[in-house]
Amino acid sequence: MTSMLSEILVLPILLPLLTGAVLVLVNERHHQLKYVLNQLSTLLLLVLACWLLIVTDGPATGDDLLVYLAANWVAPFGIVLVGDRLASLFLVLAALLANCALLFSYSRWAKLGVHFHTLFQLLLMGINGAVLTGDLFNLFVFFEVMLAASYGLLLHGYNITRIRAGMQYIVVNLIASVFFLLGIALVYAATGSLNFADLARLIPELAPAQRQLMHTGAAILAVAFLTKSAMWPLGFWLPTTYSAASPPVTAMLVLLTKIGVYVVLRLNYLWFGDTAGSSAGFGNTMLLYGGLLTLAFGAIGLLASQDPGRIASYSAVISSGILLALIGLGQDLTLSAMLFYLLSSTLAVAAFVLLTELIERIYTPTDSVLALSMEFFALDGEKKESAGVVIPAAMAFLGLAFAACALIMAGLPPLSGFIAKFSILHQLLQTPMHASSWVFLLLLFVAGLTAIISLMRFGVRSFWTAHSAQSPRLKFSEVSPVLLLLLVCINMAIFAGPLSGLLERVADDLVQTSRYIEQVLQTVAVNREGQ
Repeated sequence: MTSMLSEILVLPILLPLLTGAVLVLVNERHHQLKYVLNQLSTLLLLVLACWLLIVTDGPATGDDLLVYLAANWVAPFGIVLVGDRLASLFLVLAALLANCALLFSYSRWAKLGVHFHTLFQLLLMGINGAVLTGDLFNLFVFFEVMLAASYGLLLHGYNITRIRAGMQYIVVNLIASVFFLLGIALVYAATGSLNFADLARLIPELAPAQRQLMHTGAAILAVAFLTKSAMWPLGFWLPTTYSAASPPVTAMLVLLTKIGVYVVLRLNYLWFGDTAGSSAGFGNTMLLYGGLLTLAFGAIGLLASQDPGRIASYSAVISSGILLALIGLGQDLTLSAMLFYLLSSTLAVAAFVLLTELIERIYTPTDSVLALSMEFFALDGEKKESAGVVIPAAMAFLGLAFAACALIMAGLPPLSGFIAKFSILHQLLQTPMHASSWVFLLLLFVAGLTAIISLMRFGVRSFWTAHSAQSPRLKFSEVSPVLLLLLVCINMAIFAGPLSGLLERVADDLVQTSRYIEQVLQTVAVNREGQ
């Protein structure tokens, strides 16, 4: 039974690959057909990811950690795919965001260029492969597939702003890829292996010279991963890139940043956890201080931001800073709260990115100039008595959706953002507190305050100073993705107990690395003749 379930792990990679290949053959004039095929494949991917999460979260009978041996070669010699609770959770997150971004793109963005649907599926292939792989070189391969697809999507519907941002994004990631390859070479020279589990087995036994080489390789690898995770100063590219891309592409780029955090989290606990001997805790100090600097940089940038794209960008930077600092603190008790925050912040920022395009339809450029002029000269305008006005349904939706996004992103009650930050605070206070822990808590509160100021300022300018005669027209394909993402966040708050239980089990898997190592290395090849 285990081997049969394990073979399902190849589907999240194979399905988007085949779908992308089919979509290349469909002429761009058949937009409806291409969209339907893309959406059906992405929906099937969501169903598959949810099913894998249910399987991997089952009782500890051996089926809750799936290992697939590609070409039937045992680890560490062959390509290995590993599905556990953490990988399945990220598959669900990726598939959910992909469905929402794709649905939002239907009415406009998917039609502005060629091969949007093919690139979208290849992006999903790279994301899923990076999450499931158990081998360092194949992680590089899937990262490159993911990045190559993101290059095309970023330039989709191109204009001069996107071209400039895209060139910067491409150059930065190509340089990061060079560091990735160099790090792989050094790790292999030190250990003679690239399999995650095998490296975790070898690291505690390394000689001093080999250990030093391994640490050097890991540090160089960190440059590539932390560039994607937007750690300051490596993440200088993010604000420009996010604000230049189309909204559905930006929503997926928010997810790509969290894939970088996923790799850092996975390898940090697997290679440099408590069982790593002299290498235990390697890199935690760098992650901690880098995360704190990223958090401070994001808070300053958010406070200075006026454009909604910049607000979303710096909100994503703040999210990365919080996650990296928590990993660097190395407190196992905060892991489940950190994962809760990761899910909540990713969904909220993606919803905000999609929502801002709809909000921008409320007001004209004249309204924007008027809003700035009234603020600068302190003009209140003529005060009139009013018995009230009827709020159109579109305006009511935009206002309520914006309020929900603001509450979640700022971490205010009663939605999932508050629960996530309160859980971080509560669990961190249960651990021995050091000066760095207090600095982190201070920056966490400051970042929340800057989010309140920035989002409130944007909300006032968007909803209180708009003078458009008509309410904006909103399509179902534009409203439903935002509504779905916010409903997921609301349900995260309602069902915080069961979700926290799941995330605690994910955290236990991360901390207890021996089971991951043993199951990957002890999985035997399947005897096809005996079947």
